[in-house]
Amino acid sequence: MRYKCLVVDDEALARGLIEKHLAQLAEFELVASCTSAIEASKVLKEEQIDLLFLDIEMPVLKGTEFFKNLIYKPKVIFTTAHRDFALDGFELNAVDYLLKPISFARFFKAIEKFLELKPLAVTIPESLEEKINDYVFIRKDRKQVKVFFEEIVYVESVKDYIKIITENDSHLIKQSLKSFEEILDGRFLRTHRSYIVNFDRVTAYTKQDIEIGKIEIPIGESHKIVVQERLGS
Repeated sequence: MRYKCLVVDDEALARGLIEKHLAQLAEFELVASCTSAIEASKVLKEEQIDLLFLDIEMPVLKGTEFFKNLIYKPKVIFTTAHRDFALDGFELNAVDYLLKPISFARFFKAIEKFLELKPLAVTIPESLEEKINDYVFIRKDRKQVKVFFEEIVYVESVKDYIKIITENDSHLIKQSLKSFEEILDGRFLRTHRSYIVNFDRVTAYTKQDIEIGKIEIPIGESHKIVVQERLGS
């Protein structure tokens, strides 16, 4: 099995060193090497990445902030020249944290950690996973009701509950927005701490909000960069 990797670092020397280390491992494939989180987001939309090497300190958008906002999170190994940022990386369930300059011995130790974790992550065949990701069952009126993702317009957090708005109905269930976001597929976009929208349903937008027909959904300050990148603005 070959694992697809993405390297993100604004320093050319740092990127080059990781690329050199990866080249020595036959089962690892470098898909792209990016200079910014914004550039990396485009690759992640087009490729299924298994392992992300992500610098923490970068211009415009820090690596940790970028990773927090990803809907689908590959395994990540954070890299940085600053030892003080280690805690930030591990709070995001990083595989490892590498301090620059990165020796091959230390790099290989991080790779071994990734390989130890990987068998636990691959539990569903790809064809079955795609089928499961088409819908979710939710409890309503003592029944388990199937809701197809394509029917969901947006999801709103309401205290300890979430409200799922579909084309013809709405469902109020006791679940956190974060845990429900992890179930959804790539068509969905977190725009605010209280909202997730179906990107396919967006009809217009401004710097402050997204419109779905006559519905206006706010864009939170911490989500603006990721949302604007997704919108191509």
